[in-house]
Amino acid sequence: MTGLRERQKADRTGRILDAASHLFRAQGYDAVRIEDIAAAAEVSAGTCYNYFSTKGDLLLAIVSMEVEEVVAAGHSLVTTPPPDTGQALGSLIRLYYDHSLHYLSKEMWRKAMAFSIEAPGTPFSQRYTELDAMLSAQVCDLIAALQARGLARPDLDARVFGQIVFNTLNQMFIEFVKQDAMPLADLHRTSDAQTASLARLMR
Repeated sequence: MTGLRERQKADRTGRILDAASHLFRAQGYDAVRIEDIAAAAEVSAGTCYNYFSTKGDLLLAIVSMEVEEVVAAGHSLVTTPPPDTGQALGSLIRLYYDHSLHYLSKEMWRKAMAFSIEAPGTPFSQRYTELDAMLSAQVCDLIAALQARGLARPDLDARVFGQIVFNTLNQMFIEFVKQDAMPLADLHRTSDAQTASLARLMR
C-alpha cells in the first residue's frame, strides 16, 4: 500500500508540475491561479495546495526539475568527455542552454531570478542558489576529468576555474532571458566564442 500511495503521489505531482509549466508559459506566470493549475492537472485545488502552498513553490519545483534533469544528462559527458577540451566544455554548456527552455519560458526564469534576489534568506532563494551550485560543480568536475585525461593543464585549479567558466556563461544566460527577442541561436554563437577562448586557456 505504501508503494501505491507513493506512486499516486508522484503521478499527481508530475501532473501538477506539467500543468503549471504549460500554463505559466502559455498565459504568463502572473495570470495563472493555482485553481487553474489544479483544473488542468485534474486534481482538486485542495490537493494542489497540499503539495504546493504558493505559485512560487510551483515555480521553484519546475526550476529544480529542469536543473536536476540537465545535471543528470551531463553526468555521462563528465564521466566520458569528448577528447577535445573545447568540444567537451562546449557540449556541456550547450546541453544546459538547450534544456533551459524545456519547462520554463524566459519570463519564468526572470521571475525565479527575481524571487531569489529579492528575498535572499527565503527557502526559494536558498534552493535556487543550491541549484546554481550544482551546475557550477559539474563544470568543475568536467575540468577535473579533462585534467585526469591529460586534456587540460594540470596546474589549473579545477574548482576555481570551473566557477569562473560557469559564472561567465551564466551571466550570458541571464542576458539571454532578459531579452525576449533574442533567439537561442544567438546565445549559442556568443557562448561558443567564449567557450573556445576559455578552452584555450585550459590547454
